[in-house]
Amino acid sequence: MKTAIVMILVAVGSVVFHLLSPWWWTPIASNWRFIDDTIIITFWITGGVFCAVVLFMAYCVLRFRHKPGRQAAYQPESKRLEWWLSVGTGVGVAAMLAPGLVVWHQFITVPDGATEIEVLGQQWQWGYRLPGKDGRLGTSDIRYVSADNPLGLNPNDPHGQDDLVIVGDDLHLQIGKPVKVLLRSTDVVHNFYVPEFRAKMDFVPGSVTYFWFTPIRTGTFEVLCAELCGVGHAQMRGKVIVEDEGDYHDWLQQQKTFAELSGRSKTARTANQLGSE
Repeated sequence: MKTAIVMILVAVGSVVFHLLSPWWWTPIASNWRFIDDTIIITFWITGGVFCAVVLFMAYCVLRFRHKPGRQAAYQPESKRLEWWLSVGTGVGVAAMLAPGLVVWHQFITVPDGATEIEVLGQQWQWGYRLPGKDGRLGTSDIRYVSADNPLGLNPNDPHGQDDLVIVGDDLHLQIGKPVKVLLRSTDVVHNFYVPEFRAKMDFVPGSVTYFWFTPIRTGTFEVLCAELCGVGHAQMRGKVIVEDEGDYHDWLQQQKTFAELSGRSKTARTANQLGSE
């Protein structure tokens, strides 16, 4: 009897805790409400199965508990029960997978007109690259990575000369503008994650991964690395600032291009060499 009561309390308490819990998602700031909907569907299906199983176990404990003179009946199989279990399990799994497949199709289908930006993950900081006036990102390669070229841009690619390079600073985005985020890593697996955007993706060394989203709310949001990437993992943080079009373009005007940063580095090296002589 006590065991059955504990089981019932566990089932009821789990539902009450879920409904009244103070821990929930941060307010969404992107177009990926569908991801929230998919997770909620999974919550209700798995929660319903959990409660059904626990309550059924409590019923069995009460209904078939030991009594003097009662003998257990042995029933090796029940085709009817197996069919019900198979069909019910199949429907439940399909109900969880189908919404995810629909959302995944949307997740990898980048809309026309999306702005491409690049995020470079490395132990333990973020680097960003935005297209310049030509609206196109230049090529890059890890072989070009150096102290003067931390993102590894190809110095011989004319399309990369006007790219805006941001290292050790915040990333700014325009509200309402779709963004395709290209992800590169120079060392280990990282993951670019802004909880309010819901969307995230792993950085895989040696390849370029991507995801897209549309910011729908202005504000400052924290960037986290969602993959354990070494001893400095907890400090690998940054900020994304979503602002209106005017403020965003004002910020763009203040950023330096790859050509400007490269020219400054060459000038500094030349001055150092002349000073040493």
